[in-house]
Amino acid sequence: MSRTRTAMLAALALVAGASGTSLAAVPADDVGTAAVPCTVDYKTNDWGSGFTASVTVTNNGAAKSSWAVKWSYAGNQQVTNGWNAKITQSGTAVTAANESYNGSLGTGGSVSFGFNASYSGTNAIPGTFTLDGVTCNVDDGGTDPDPDPDPQPGNRVDNPYSGAKVYVNPEWAANAAAEPGGSRVSNQPTGVWLDRIAAINGVNGGMGLRDHLDEALTQKGSGELVVQLVIYNLPGRDCSALASNGELGPTEIDRYKTEYIDPIAAILADPKYAGLRIVTAVEIDSLPNLVTNTGSRPTATPECDVMKANGNYVKGVGYALSELGDVPNVYNYVDAGHHGWIGWDDNFGPSATTFKEAATAEGATVNDVHGFITNTANYGALKEDHFTIDSTVNGTSVRQSKWVDWNRYVDEQSYAQAFRNQLVSVGFNSGIGMLIDTSRNGWGGSARPTGPGATTSVDTFVDGGRYDRRIHLGNWCNQSGAGLGERPKAAPAAGIDAYVWMKPPGESDGSSSEIPNDEGKGFDRMCDPTYTGNARNGNNMSGALPNAPLSGRWFSAQFQQLMQNAYPPLS
Repeated sequence: MSRTRTAMLAALALVAGASGTSLAAVPADDVGTAAVPCTVDYKTNDWGSGFTASVTVTNNGAAKSSWAVKWSYAGNQQVTNGWNAKITQSGTAVTAANESYNGSLGTGGSVSFGFNASYSGTNAIPGTFTLDGVTCNVDDGGTDPDPDPDPQPGNRVDNPYSGAKVYVNPEWAANAAAEPGGSRVSNQPTGVWLDRIAAINGVNGGMGLRDHLDEALTQKGSGELVVQLVIYNLPGRDCSALASNGELGPTEIDRYKTEYIDPIAAILADPKYAGLRIVTAVEIDSLPNLVTNTGSRPTATPECDVMKANGNYVKGVGYALSELGDVPNVYNYVDAGHHGWIGWDDNFGPSATTFKEAATAEGATVNDVHGFITNTANYGALKEDHFTIDSTVNGTSVRQSKWVDWNRYVDEQSYAQAFRNQLVSVGFNSGIGMLIDTSRNGWGGSARPTGPGATTSVDTFVDGGRYDRRIHLGNWCNQSGAGLGERPKAAPAAGIDAYVWMKPPGESDGSSSEIPNDEGKGFDRMCDPTYTGNARNGNNMSGALPNAPLSGRWFSAQFQQLMQNAYPPLS
């Protein structure tokens, strides 16, 4: 049940007694500043044997460059982990000290931190808090309603999308609605990408995480609502590409933990948001690189070798799963690449093993993983109707075609269902579900095949009948001819929790030419329509659209093409 401290401590009475006057002689406007040097808002979600605490401290005294908050418990409460502060405990006494990034606390300024704790018996709220040795009063933190007064940790529903609406990002919706014809899809739910530390509070005046969650509460109403967040800021991010490089260097795992994951976890743990179903897509395009782009592989890169050697992809994903998984209403889905990356025999099993390694690192367990997501921000066709992996032409398997190239899968749905079974076989829970990003894999329009290709050869058969019209499966940047795919829906097929639009359609994959920026995003030739390719795309043309902006920026020409080639078509 939700519990808040509402009683004022004796600080006000002490001030009145010391002055020899009654409390009424102190003007109300002066009580918060002159009489009370600091206030503490302490809230908990309590489930009988443990609780999550959210603490906000406001400093009404002189500005500070560092701070420490102390309190003592009356019972056997034991802090198990925390975020946004260094929390230590000795017996019943607890100290929360600032992290390196949040030591500055100005006059009138506030800082928030949180933690999880266990207990048995009673869980009385501490009677006294001090800030740097000075006693604070304890406030109720305002009158925000608690949307879920009795959240139950670990009692997640099997499929968070079932029976729930999904959050519509108003920033994406505004971009889509501003396009001619865009109002046909501007009400669709898309993922919110937290692709750098600054995104937590909002970039260039845009919405931050709390803004999105507050808006989600409004959209939720009295029903259930899913919010989709993309956790995307690993050290040395996307070691096999440049357009999606991030702000953190390969060794900056501590910054990833303390400046990125911890603040996100603290916000998600706020009891205010306990009634939301929060789905996280954890670290797109990361772990599979450790399998496919390292060592003696022809696609290996020095950057991926570094990330495999230092272990920071595994550590980062494990830490994210552990911390976010501690929030009872968070559903973690780990990125599992796509069939055109992981579908080959020498990638399939090793990738599942690598995911298991990450899911049991840094305090995480397989119970912190609710499922996996495939095809995020990619273009693989959902279902190829005109051939299967078992099809043959004149006795030759489609696996021998240049397009399939010995892959075991020809589309995303068959891959996602098979990879789910592989993940269970290496130790993930049997109840895990899969998400498939269908935001840009529709491949409709006038060029969509209506039947199988000619049986002249296995290549004419496959190329003439395939929906996915990319030049090569390894092409991934702003692909020409792509269209919006299946609209988001819950439980569309066995083992699939939902089709989702995790990549917001119309947001670029990367710039067509080099654009200087302060976002850590490089220029990747795979986004250049004149590029003739590399080992990862069979040395083919990139198939990218021209005149694209930086990754994540609005790309009007692409959005128009996606609507034109939507399948199912837009009405």
